[in-house]
Amino acid sequence: MPTESVELEVEIDQTNLGGENGEIYVFQWLSHNYRMLQQASSEDLKVSQEKLIATLIALVTSPAPYPIPGRPIRNLVAQSLIAIYSQGETKSMYDTIQALIKVAGDQKSTVLQDAHRIATIYCSGELMRVFGAQVMSLVSDIATLSLKLYKSANSILLRCQGIMALKHTIYSAKRALTDALAKDITKQMRQALGDKALPVVRAATRVLILMFPSGDPTRTAVEIESLVSLCVKHLENADYPTRLALAKLAGHLLASSRVERVVTAPESSKKKKSDEKEDEDMVSAAAHAAAEDLKPIMTPTEMLLQLSNHFNKPQTSPRVRIGLFSFYLALISTLGTRFVEQNYGLIVEHFMSEIISNPRNNTSRHDILVARTLVGTILRDLVGIRMLGEQAQIFAVQELSNAYLKRWPAMLPGQTAPTSLVLTIALREVAGLLRQLGNAPPLVQEALMDPLLTLLTHTSHTVRVHASWALRCFCYSTPLRLPKALLSLVESLQHDTAQLVNPAAPSDIHLRALGHAYGLTGLLALIPHRPLYISYDMTANVFYTAVQLLKRAGDHDVHVAKVEVEIAWTTVAALMTLGPNFVRAHLPQLLVLWRNALPKPTTKDSTPGRNPAEWQFLLHVRESALRAVYHFLQHNGSLVTTDISRRISSLLSNALQFSTIFLSQRMEETTEPGAPVKSQGLTLSGTESLLRCRIFQCFSRLDLSTITESTQTALLQATVSLFASADGYSGSSVQAAIASSSGTFTNIWQTVDGYAYGVTDVKVDEEALGSASQDWLNRDSNEAVVDDLLRQPIIRSIEHDPLSLCEVHLDSPGHLRSEAPSPATAAVNAAIELFARLLPVQDSSSSLKAVTKLLEATESVKLERNTGRKAAVLMNSTIALALTFKYAQSHGRQGAEVFGNVQVSTPLASFLKGVLVDSDILLRRAASEAVGRLASLAGTTFLTNQIKTLVNEVVSNRDPHGRAGCALAFGAIYGYVGSLAAGPLLKTTVHVLMSLITDPHPVVHYWALKSLGRVIDAANLAYASYVPSTLGLLFRVYMMESHEPEGGSLNYVNMSGGLPAYQAICQTIDAIVTVVGPDIHESTRTRTLILDLINQFLGDDESDDGVCIEAIKCIQHALMFAPEQVEIPKLITRFRGYLSSSRRPLKVASINGLYQLVQKDALLMSRLGGDQLVEQLFGMLDYDSSVEGVRSVIMTWLQHTVVHNPSAWIDLCQRIMARTTASQRITDATSKRKDFVDDEGQSLSVDSGGDADTDASGDRRPIARWRTQLFALQCLHSTCTIVSQSGRREHIDLVFARERGLPASALLVSRVADLIKIAFTASAAQVMEIRLEGLTVLKDVISIFAAAPDPDYENASLLEQYQAPIAAALTPAFSADSTPEILASAIEASAIFVGSGVVKDVNRMGRILKLLVSALEQCQDIGMLHLGDAAELSPNASVMLRIATLSAWAQLKVASNTKDFLADVVRPHIQHLSPLWITVLRDYSGARAEVTDDGSGSGGLDISYSTLGREILLPYYAASSSNILNAVTVAMEEKNEWIQAAMNGKESLEESTNVSLQPAPFFHMLFGLVYEALVNSKPEPRTPRNEDTIIALRAMKCLVQPAFAGDVFSDPAIFEELVHLLYRLALTETPAVQIHLLEAIISLAKSLQAAAKASGPTQATESSSTSTIHCLKIIAYVLRKVLPSGSEPGTFTEVASSEKIAAINTGFVAFCEVMKHCNSSQQGHFRILGIFLYHELLRDESTSVDMIGPTLQSLKLLLEISSPAEDAGYESLIHSLLSACLSNIDNMRGRAGAVCSRKISSNLLAISLIMTVIPSSVRLGQAVVDHSCFLICQNIMTVNEDISITAAQCGRTLVVAALSGNAALRRCLRFLLTAIVDCIASIATAENGSSRAQHHALIVAEIWRTLAHLFTHTHAAQRTFVLAFVLPTMILLLTTSLADVQSATVTQIMSFAAADPEVFKTVVGQLQPDMKKNMEDCLKQALGNHRGNIDSSSKPQISLRSFK
Repeated sequence: MPTESVELEVEIDQTNLGGENGEIYVFQWLSHNYRMLQQASSEDLKVSQEKLIATLIALVTSPAPYPIPGRPIRNLVAQSLIAIYSQGETKSMYDTIQALIKVAGDQKSTVLQDAHRIATIYCSGELMRVFGAQVMSLVSDIATLSLKLYKSANSILLRCQGIMALKHTIYSAKRALTDALAKDITKQMRQALGDKALPVVRAATRVLILMFPSGDPTRTAVEIESLVSLCVKHLENADYPTRLALAKLAGHLLASSRVERVVTAPESSKKKKSDEKEDEDMVSAAAHAAAEDLKPIMTPTEMLLQLSNHFNKPQTSPRVRIGLFSFYLALISTLGTRFVEQNYGLIVEHFMSEIISNPRNNTSRHDILVARTLVGTILRDLVGIRMLGEQAQIFAVQELSNAYLKRWPAMLPGQTAPTSLVLTIALREVAGLLRQLGNAPPLVQEALMDPLLTLLTHTSHTVRVHASWALRCFCYSTPLRLPKALLSLVESLQHDTAQLVNPAAPSDIHLRALGHAYGLTGLLALIPHRPLYISYDMTANVFYTAVQLLKRAGDHDVHVAKVEVEIAWTTVAALMTLGPNFVRAHLPQLLVLWRNALPKPTTKDSTPGRNPAEWQFLLHVRESALRAVYHFLQHNGSLVTTDISRRISSLLSNALQFSTIFLSQRMEETTEPGAPVKSQGLTLSGTESLLRCRIFQCFSRLDLSTITESTQTALLQATVSLFASADGYSGSSVQAAIASSSGTFTNIWQTVDGYAYGVTDVKVDEEALGSASQDWLNRDSNEAVVDDLLRQPIIRSIEHDPLSLCEVHLDSPGHLRSEAPSPATAAVNAAIELFARLLPVQDSSSSLKAVTKLLEATESVKLERNTGRKAAVLMNSTIALALTFKYAQSHGRQGAEVFGNVQVSTPLASFLKGVLVDSDILLRRAASEAVGRLASLAGTTFLTNQIKTLVNEVVSNRDPHGRAGCALAFGAIYGYVGSLAAGPLLKTTVHVLMSLITDPHPVVHYWALKSLGRVIDAANLAYASYVPSTLGLLFRVYMMESHEPEGGSLNYVNMSGGLPAYQAICQTIDAIVTVVGPDIHESTRTRTLILDLINQFLGDDESDDGVCIEAIKCIQHALMFAPEQVEIPKLITRFRGYLSSSRRPLKVASINGLYQLVQKDALLMSRLGGDQLVEQLFGMLDYDSSVEGVRSVIMTWLQHTVVHNPSAWIDLCQRIMARTTASQRITDATSKRKDFVDDEGQSLSVDSGGDADTDASGDRRPIARWRTQLFALQCLHSTCTIVSQSGRREHIDLVFARERGLPASALLVSRVADLIKIAFTASAAQVMEIRLEGLTVLKDVISIFAAAPDPDYENASLLEQYQAPIAAALTPAFSADSTPEILASAIEASAIFVGSGVVKDVNRMGRILKLLVSALEQCQDIGMLHLGDAAELSPNASVMLRIATLSAWAQLKVASNTKDFLADVVRPHIQHLSPLWITVLRDYSGARAEVTDDGSGSGGLDISYSTLGREILLPYYAASSSNILNAVTVAMEEKNEWIQAAMNGKESLEESTNVSLQPAPFFHMLFGLVYEALVNSKPEPRTPRNEDTIIALRAMKCLVQPAFAGDVFSDPAIFEELVHLLYRLALTETPAVQIHLLEAIISLAKSLQAAAKASGPTQATESSSTSTIHCLKIIAYVLRKVLPSGSEPGTFTEVASSEKIAAINTGFVAFCEVMKHCNSSQQGHFRILGIFLYHELLRDESTSVDMIGPTLQSLKLLLEISSPAEDAGYESLIHSLLSACLSNIDNMRGRAGAVCSRKISSNLLAISLIMTVIPSSVRLGQAVVDHSCFLICQNIMTVNEDISITAAQCGRTLVVAALSGNAALRRCLRFLLTAIVDCIASIATAENGSSRAQHHALIVAEIWRTLAHLFTHTHAAQRTFVLAFVLPTMILLLTTSLADVQSATVTQIMSFAAADPEVFKTVVGQLQPDMKKNMEDCLKQALGNHRGNIDSSSKPQISLRSFK
């Protein structure tokens, strides 16, 4: 409770009640008070409770001036009253409720309105809901009043609120109801189920649910049945929310029938033999009877039959039948997961026998598809995805296989095989379960493999296709089974095709062949997804078989040839999915085959006389060929050149002409469209439709520019004729005319023939209404499927187009997402798509003709006789135009020119205006999209006119559908045109939409609200001025009764259920929040109103989950801009509550909200949510993995918090990994042997659950989904990665952590054992993905803790004790069921461990090293690899593992360069590794160059599959090439003989010497890879060390040497290309990379020089000189670039200065090295250039970093290059350089700062270096020397510490140089000694306690070192003079108070005395007495102190060693 008192506003200021803002004032007053009440204590309420309650009651009971109490006011009043009575006294509650009831029941009052009665009954109901048990005496009154209001009130809202108050009363105080009243309530509510007002029905269902509690055993089956029948009866007129309410009631009633009750046993007709016997058995018999007679009200079968019986009744309408599946959804959801898992077989059996197999549901193709969709929604989306655990999924697959799949065909007499319809459902569910499982366990594999292959031979086309799909899902989840399945199908297909012409073959042999072909098609399309499991010679074999079938088809009769052609082209189409690498080689042959199959029509084709069978064959041949063409165009875009495109276009034109000829023949149809697909194939019309569909699809895939104009015109006409003309109708014209004339036609969406008059099922308005992943009405996906079926005449299915097998994605566990429509509908869809693509690219005349033809077709008189076709034509045309405009927008100016033409846009606008006001909402939505896109294309004039037209239409047209259509158009226009172009029209648009929003008609105000939200989003900041008025409007709308879900007149309220206005209001508020943005803080009124509205909608989740979802989105945006105004703790609590909701959309919305909160402040989330919230999220992931966003929340949370406490996250993941998976448990339960745990694994104490005790007692561990465990492992990987990259050493080094007193329990290093244990557990899992991720975690542990010390044992590694467990974790990777990916990862992990240094003794590396050596030995052999116990690998897998193995050894080789112990590991194998590495690089180079290798290399590509395998293996080559190249480079740098031999292509060292000038055989290959790597290098400033580029440059440094390159660079072309590359690298790369670039240039220059010498001095001198100059230019450019003054502003600012310094030094070294190869004159010029570059560094002022000190060696190199003594230019250069340095120093006079100090010091150092390095023969000018000495002396005395010390050091350097014999510098001694004396004198006279004491000590120490050197190196005769000169000055310092200076001086004097006692004695004798005495006293004192220190320190002591 808060400690501060809360001030409540007790009374309302009535002066604010008037005006238009009075309602807002009351609303905000109530909101503020409610917030305060939530924080108030009982003490705060004592004073003001009575007055506040009175005010609140007045708000809902008083007339004017109080506003009418609309929904938000009554909500807040009720909430406030509840808060008051929850915190304060409750004695007045009875009176309050009575007062409210009195007003609610007063229907005679003329003052009060219905709104007051609604508010009072609502408030009384809310109070009863919370406090009903405390005022039970009022229950009867409220119940009676509620029933009275229900029966007699005129307002529907009042009736609803009366029933809701009754519901709340029953909820809290049901026991107070009398029996009579309870019966009356039940009776009245049963009647209410049939009420005309649907909100009343919904409210009644809630009451009935409470009246029939789930645990009540007194209910009878008859009562339940009658109520369920009543619910079913009223389904016909129910809207979406009402249907859900009825379903919830029915589901509740039926689920409650499971309660057990005692059933009276029937009396026995037989008498007992004796009373004794009866007495004896009385007790036991009674107990037995009790057990026997305790039965549920209904058995599960009887419960389900209650719904299926209604479904199967002949008189049940389609709407009711579909609605009944909402009942099924509700019932099964209510029954719960446990019931479903226990009764899965019973549920499936019910649907199979009662729904699918019932003849009532098989009367038409549409009925079959509807039943399949509905049952699929239950079994797949609800039961399969949301309810079945992983173990139950496995049992479900077994159940479906045993009960259905294995029972076909019936093998024994008396057995009945399942029907094709049943098998189809079973196969779809099996496929879904397989995709959900992801990794099929062995039991599933055994249960499915044979039945699926058998079902491929079924007589039903549908079953065959679905069996193929299930087989594809099976092999995708179990890739190890894929090779055998493919081989089996190929053999079966070859056998079947051979038997086709055999008269003795079975009659269904052609169906078997087709089934095997479909199965093969599905598996072939898997190859790109599972490339490592297939040998590509099989694909070549399949292609050869297909070609042979096509060739021999002409020799057989039509029936056989038809099958052969379909088989051939279907398999070829599947092979097209393999991509260009496979197709390229076969393309010429394919073009010939296509040309033969698609010939140009002849006169014979147009001649009548062909029978339907011939037409069927000819159409089928063309359609089958086009399957392959379509897939070729779809998957091989790189091969579709202009020539290929034109040739295919010609063939497609031939097919189109043939189709047109067939249509002109008007063959008689034997079946109606929509009839069932027969087992023998499509009808004649269906085949033609499918052919036309293929033609249009193929044209859409082509480049339109390659299609001739005449063909484009013909295509436009053909497409329009199909989808927009009366002639395109394929149904019965007679039946259509009868339906039109009799008025039985309602709309095209209610048709049930599967054709729907030829309407398309393409949608165009998803972008405007919401994303595809979320329903635009926020419906649950399962309920949305059922609801949409009511308006879905076209139902897709995979058997409509078997090629869907190749196109469906396998990444979603739900339904088939790419199922195909029927051929007739598919043709319409394809025609619309092609029309939309063609029209924008036409010229003006062509586009005008096409548009005119389209519009004329829609206005055809023929359509008047076919109302359904007319509706379909309007829909098709509108959607076609919308798609056309969409593509035109992407064409830019061309599209604008086409539709900007007034002649085109005007008729289009007129047409769209007509359909915009249609009563069909789908048509209006499509039309609005078309209008909006057209307005964006047609220009400003059209836009203005369109807005005017819409305004006039709104004003003049009172039809609600027309007004809604105009509102949609306003939103679409502004959305697509944008605020810039439509800005002037914003005011008009907003005003019109605001006016429409207040319209009471739900259709009008809902779509107006949606459009306003869209306008706000598009206008963005331009809308800011309209925000206050819009908010006021939205609040007024919220207050209106007409906009409430239960408000309005009868007609309106029954429409509003599917048009939720409050959701649209929330979306509009959300748009406003994004517009206001950060400015939300500026206006308190705006911010408060927005947040109060959001909070109201957020709390109004009882009526509609969708409102709450939209409010959550609003609060997410509010969190972005005003987080301090949001109560985050309450929000988190609310979100946590939603996570456990049964409503999926609400759950997803709360997850999105949590994701944002975690991103914003993860630590706050940790404090508020804690571990419980994370575990709840993991639980959600485990319960239902299909919920999106959970992984993102957890991973984001981990990334933000794991560094602070990694141990907590490891604990969480460990608990999840400690569970078992369903696959593991089932395998353990069925296995009789103990699971594999080797001796080393025992050290982990890991129990696999496979021992005898566990098998006997059962595994008691909880089960986790394997995907949850996989995610836990991914979290562990992220934990290790993030912590290791955080730079926090304590997490890695336990010794370091202990030294700092950090608790070890929270550190990552303390959990190493747990991490290895988890990795071992994962390595033994049944699921391959878990094993792979476990190896990743193991690699992380090894890499991170390799260098971590053991805290308990000195000089020991932490991981050394875990060697055995790590080996045990790696061993299962080589078991028989391992996949290639696991083997490759295990090899990499082994290499990481060996290279980590945990074990440095080769003999102790044990099994891990043996695994690597074994893999290497197999790499040396040609053929397939066999690693461990793994099964035989495919060629691709073998090559991949070779690459992985050699890459692993390459890592070891690279590491051996720094880790000596690895040299012993690699050295024995380098002989074999060298050629293998070169071979891999050669193969990679060949694959990159698309050159087929001869396959002779041990790691090479097999020639039979190299073309196709290249694409698969190239990523593996690319990933490992850098490692291998690095290893080769290291070997070349070591000058390893074996790598040289390998480069020369030799197998022995004797043959490896390359003495010729020719390059090594593999030089060009390797150099090409290096060159390409450097060309593709992309420098990143954030990662200055581009390792790949560095490796390539190091390799180049070695490769350019003559031993490898020979004289190849003597070729000017090659050298020029290389120079250009080096220039680019010099321009773009970072200094870290340029260091290696410079080293490569040095090597290149040396190589060029060596090649020039070898070729003779007379031949190559000029070219060598030119090449050397190029190298020097590159080096100079690098130096210019890397010098601070040469860098552009901001260049390399992130690069460390150390890298710059290293680059400068390397650059000058390279400059000098290369310059040596020039002649003397060139050397002089280049020396000048080098010194100039260095001087740029000397005069630089851009940085304060010292760049001179570390680079002086470079200046020394430049100065020391040999030069002729007589070279006058050298002396001039030295003088110029010295003068420049002196000038640099002089220019700093009067300046101060770090840059100034650095520049002066740098130039002083340079001067001293120059003067001491130059040869003694170089004459220096006296003025230069004097000025240099002057500056040095001057700066010794400066106050700047850095400069003075540097000057002193320079002086000492000059003194040393002068004494060493440099005559030119001896002149400096006089200046320097004078400066020294002056400096000492100034220090001696300095004030005591000077702040510069430390500085003086350093100066004195430097001076004494100088003098010591001068004294010791001076001739003995001159020492007296020197000492006499300096000793008096030194004595001055003996009297200073600076102890350090005095001590140093004493030490120096004594060193003089010791060095030459005679001289010292002589000079001392010449001193003045006082000076002499001072010196003696100081020396005596110093010596005395020194002896004392010696005596005190001579005591014995114990020296303790400090360990760090």
